[in-house]
Amino acid sequence: MSVQQSAFRGFANPVDPSPAELRAWAYQPDSVPLQAMPPDWDLLVAGDQLVQTLFELAMDPACPARRFALHCLYIYAADGIRTNFRAHPKRRFRKLVEQAERHGDELMTTWAHNSRVLLARPDLFNYHDWCEGGLVRQERRIG
Repeated sequence: MSVQQSAFRGFANPVDPSPAELRAWAYQPDSVPLQAMPPDWDLLVAGDQLVQTLFELAMDPACPARRFALHCLYIYAADGIRTNFRAHPKRRFRKLVEQAERHGDELMTTWAHNSRVLLARPDLFNYHDWCEGGLVRQERRIG
């Protein structure tokens, strides 16, 4: 039985979900609505521990929480770039960008493009776009 078919039973600790919990929730996001999550849950989960899971979810067009995962990837990218990669390893970030460019659809290649533009031009950072979901709600290429 795949995660997508199993019932999501909730988070043991929503502030620190496991990759398996996040994946199970992402395929049944109505089981625990985002409004029921802790404040700034997107910022909490957009870290190194869950970035690979978030990336896999964002790469899956069939994932109901895909746009949430993509939003978290925008946060992850901005956080890494704006801290000069003190917050996240630059190598991991680059690998994700390259994977999105090679295997991603338009949503993911746009994320990769925007991430590369922000890397080259950190002055283009806009909190609303990168951390509040602006680039997910109004998909566009920056730069």
